[in-house]
Amino acid sequence: MRQTSQISKLTSVSASLAAGLLLAMTSFSGLVSAADPAPAAAPMAETAAKPVVPGKPKVDPAVSEALYSNGDASRGVTACLTCHGPKGQSATATWPKLSAQHAAYTAKQLKNFKDGTRANPVMMGMAATLTEQDMNNISAYLARQPVSQGVAQNKDTIELGQSIYRGGIAAKGVPACAACHSPTGAGIPSQYPRVGGQWAEYNAAQLLAFREGTRKNSSQMTTIATKLSDQEMKAVADYMAGLH
Repeated sequence: MRQTSQISKLTSVSASLAAGLLLAMTSFSGLVSAADPAPAAAPMAETAAKPVVPGKPKVDPAVSEALYSNGDASRGVTACLTCHGPKGQSATATWPKLSAQHAAYTAKQLKNFKDGTRANPVMMGMAATLTEQDMNNISAYLARQPVSQGVAQNKDTIELGQSIYRGGIAAKGVPACAACHSPTGAGIPSQYPRVGGQWAEYNAAQLLAFREGTRKNSSQMTTIATKLSDQEMKAVADYMAGLH
């Protein structure tokens, strides 16, 4: 009888221990489950911390070409082709060649004309009716067109123009134009415009406008232009016309 009683006590103790162990495991499992969502929050926080990189503006090639070539009479948008020529190949230096120009640069100029940052009576009127999407469409269309070709005309200043474009003028603190606009005049997308093949008269007029303060939408170019003489401007502008 005594042995049976001891066995009964041991069985009871074992059952209690088992129940306690089961309860402890259940509690631990609950703690782990409650902690599980925490690691998942880390990637979300990391994603939120990363800066959002804007993509290229969405454009419709067919709409872009139609807007450039025909405008939109219903909204008072004039065809760009009227002045800047088919595919951005203008026929006269009065209007700049726009073919193959970097889209971001062209869009910026249109925005500057619209907000008055860049003053030009004709272009300010043209840009006034354009939406931001219109500007992106026109700029994208022009960027896809063939590069404009040109030639330097003045043999007497070709060496001076080349020297300024490729080496700057150290004595005046003028940097080489090629440093930003590239050796071939192709520029750097989104930063510096294409200048190779552009009308010499147009480039010279823009340098003068920067120097005189009538064009103010590039502090960098204003600083450089104020150090150039009329002869130097004309020489480097003529040299750039022949770059390709």
